[in-house]
Amino acid sequence: MRLSIHALLDYLIHDEADVLLQIEAASDEPTQRVIDGKMTVATGAELHPMQVEAGVGRRTWTRGSGPFRVDYRATVEVARAPADISGLATTPYSELAGEAVPYIWPSRYCQSDRFTSFVATRFGDLDGGAKILAMADWIHAELDYVPGSSDGKTGAADTFIARKGICRDYAHLLISFARAAGIPARMVSAYAWQLEPQDFHAVTEVWLDGAWHLVDATKMAPVEGLIPIVAGRDATDIAFMTVFGQADLNEQSVSVERLD
Repeated sequence: MRLSIHALLDYLIHDEADVLLQIEAASDEPTQRVIDGKMTVATGAELHPMQVEAGVGRRTWTRGSGPFRVDYRATVEVARAPADISGLATTPYSELAGEAVPYIWPSRYCQSDRFTSFVATRFGDLDGGAKILAMADWIHAELDYVPGSSDGKTGAADTFIARKGICRDYAHLLISFARAAGIPARMVSAYAWQLEPQDFHAVTEVWLDGAWHLVDATKMAPVEGLIPIVAGRDATDIAFMTVFGQADLNEQSVSVERLD
């Protein structure tokens, strides 16, 4: 399918600060093709793009002071069919590809070492993709999606206790469960067709049978309509905008529409 993306970020930056942007649809994702895409930063400051270490997407450094407005528009062709991962096997650690190894350990928001016993008890009779799907179903059933219920300090352990959160919290918990079960997992920021309300979305990618597979524990948007932006260990790595200073939000919007 062909999708049209429009993202607008309008902030007021106090003093002068470095800004890291990660809002462009990934051009190196094999299941999507960016037909055209343009990001405009109204400050006129120089832009410094670079590839993300995870191998998916790119980030752009710039600087801002005062009004800071970013406009991104793109047309992306997505060729990702719904896939049943239930029959895919877990890859032994010793056979993992190098790109998957960084995602077996705990990270700032994904304290997988705290879930080892729970995962073994609750999902120990399952393996591979079947285990991941059971984890995603458990998270979807046990958590309430409550905007504003978490903040930048909320980790997977907090979400597990509170039983509520937003997309990043669902993803953090699934990543933690997967890593606790010996399955590499990472976080992916994405644009999402049919997501309501429209916003930047966060989902999980797990390594099974020699490849990455997207899973959305919120079940709020079809996987075939996801457009990955960047991938990383957790929310630390995939934030759409990081201001190394103080900033106030004026306006922010995301729109994803199907063209065919």
